[in-house]
Formats: sequence, C-alpha cells, structure tokens
Amino acid sequence: MDLFKKCYDFTRADEVKSQGVYPYFRAIEENEGPVVSIEGRKIIMAGSNNYLGLTSDPRVKEAAIKAIEKYGTGCSGSRYLTGTLDLHIEFEEKLAKFLGKEAVLLFSTGFQTAQGIIPTLVHRGEYIISDKDNHACIVAGNLIARGATVDLLRYKHNNMDDLERVLNKIPKDAAKLIVSDGVFSTGGEIVDLPRLVKLAKEHNARILIDDAHAVGVIGKGGRGTASEFDLVDEVDLTMGTFSKTFASLGGFVAGEAKVIDYIKHHAPALIFSASPTPPSVAAAMAALEILEQEPERVTQLINNAEKVRSGLKEAGFNVIDGRTGIVPVLVGGSDETALMMWRRLYDEGVFVNVFIPPGVPQGRQMMRTSYMSTHKEEHLDYIIETFKKVGKELGLI
Repeated sequence: MDLFKKCYDFTRADEVKSQGVYPYFRAIEENEGPVVSIEGRKIIMAGSNNYLGLTSDPRVKEAAIKAIEKYGTGCSGSRYLTGTLDLHIEFEEKLAKFLGKEAVLLFSTGFQTAQGIIPTLVHRGEYIISDKDNHACIVAGNLIARGATVDLLRYKHNNMDDLERVLNKIPKDAAKLIVSDGVFSTGGEIVDLPRLVKLAKEHNARILIDDAHAVGVIGKGGRGTASEFDLVDEVDLTMGTFSKTFASLGGFVAGEAKVIDYIKHHAPALIFSASPTPPSVAAAMAALEILEQEPERVTQLINNAEKVRSGLKEAGFNVIDGRTGIVPVLVGGSDETALMMWRRLYDEGVFVNVFIPPGVPQGRQMMRTSYMSTHKEEHLDYIIETFKKVGKELGLI
C-alpha cells in the first residue's frame, strides 16, 4: 500500500470547488479590519477573530516596525538559548500584571502553548480531565501527554454534572488537571467556571483555562474568564493567544511563578522552538497597552455582537445564545445548504466562516460569525439584512 494513496483518493475539496461553493483558503488582498478586499471586491468581514480591530491600528503597526528596526526580523534561536530579548521579558511582566498573575511565559504560537503546558505538567499515573468541545490545541496537548501513558478522561460539553461524575471515578489523592476553554471557539459559550472551580477544590484538582477567545472580550477591562467571575485567584493557569485580541501571533501561559519557571525549563515546545519574533511581540504589547487605555473597545465589541445576535434571532434564525464576540447561526443538517449559504453571503459582500462536519457534529452545521469593536452600524445593519435575504432564499426563515 502506498503511503500517499489516501492523498490521491481525497476528492472532497475538488468536488466542492467544482460546485463553486468552496469557502476555504480565500486570499485577503487588503485588510482594513471590518472591510477586506478579496478577489478585487470590498467585503464586510464577519468572520475574523480581530475582536478589537487592532490589526490595522497605526500604533500597533508602528510598534512592529520599530521592533524590526531595533532587533531585526527574528531571534534565530529558542527562548532557552539565544532567543530571549528584553522585549520578551518586558511583555511577560506587563501581561502578568494585567492578568493579575505572578508570571507569564510566551510561546511562539497559541496552538503550541497547550503542547507546552499539558504534557509538561501531567505525567505517568496522573490525570487530564478535558471538556469534549475543547479547542484542537488542547486535544493535541492531551494526546501528547496520553502517549506518555497519562490517563485522559473527557466530560460532556460544559456539563458540570458530568465533570463531577468523571472526577468521582478518580482517586482523590491522584494528581489531576481540569482543562477547559474559557469561551468555546465554535459556539461562543462561556464555561461554567464557578461550578468547575468548586469541583476542582473538592477533588484536589488544578485548573487550566484557555482564554484565546476571552481575553479582550469578557472580564473586567477584557481580562478574561476568571475575571468575569471574580475567580482570578482560583484559576491556576490561564493560557491564550496573540492572534486575536492582540493583533499578532504567539501564545502565553500565566500562573504562579514557580509553575511558570518549571514549564520554562521543561517544555519541549518552548525549548526546541524558535522564540516569538520581535515585531510579533512588539505588536501584541502595543495592543495590550491600547486595551488598557481604551477598555471601551470591549464594551463596543459586545454591543456590536449583541446587535447582530438580537437581529438574527428576531428574524427567525436559530442562533446559539451567548454574550461574547461569537454569534453562531445553525443552518440544519445539510452540508450543501451550509456551503450554499456561505456562497450567497459571500456573493452579497459578507464573509463568514462555515462549519461543517467533522468540524462540528452532524446536524450542527453553522455560519460562525464574529465581530469587532470597529464594526460600524452600517456594517452590522448590512450583515443582518443580508442574512435575512439569503435565509429567505434558502428557506431557513
């Protein structure tokens, strides 16, 4: 059997392309934030994670340019060896203070961060307890740890009764880590953190929360899930990314100084990976400073998302309820309907993300929309009206 046979036999993408509804890998030619250029057309972006609209902010761009001028384009080494700049340390200290934690450690990507934390902390004979809908980066970190014969258990999505059931199966004196998204990336729901914290205390478990879609979106001044529930001191570790709110690329973990120091000296994902580039770090740090100076951006983001959420629900769409920047619209159990809806929205000048299996369970096909603080009223009104037009065409409303 040829190893590449599976590649030659893969025809699904070509079939969708031939139907003219292929939604992926669309090249953005110009990015102004709420409006982008694709295939020579101006399109309203309703699918980006650029929640605070900072990727095109002049202050963020200027910070990246100045960092290149001072440090060059890269670090040419890992953090462990020649890849640590004073810029990395400065940002780690500022971010730790913002999040109310003792220390922060930067990683080169958000996806890599989970692989730097979970297998590094959870060893043979210890337990990972993970929400079934956690992001793929957590799944990857779990699988690496499981390869070292770590016990991996999963519980039903955001279901604290099921989490309790799973915890009850584990010896109380066993070392264990409960891992959950703070804001779940597909549906936009917020974890039931108060109950999760209570169960963790009862069962002697540590907590890791992935705040990729939460920092800059919920919590006091955008400080994330733990802040949202006044539980900053109760959450052991918070991880996140710079590719969303912070308008850059990279990841981080925040927690106790001793724990962060252990990860720093033991995580292969950090030790054997080139460190975050100077412009990436400088851009993210500038974005953090803007977030601290202009917390009203967080309020505007949530107001914008709520306007669309309410408008689509009133129109009759099946919208997953929430209070974050993510507004998912369920379109039924047909991939064809979902792909056609994506195409019609795109043709009308609105870009969204279409999720079909295996990205979501069968029957949960959706348009996952997300919003920015920089969307204007006219953008939001047009998105709502376009959804109504296309929804009526396809018989969804």
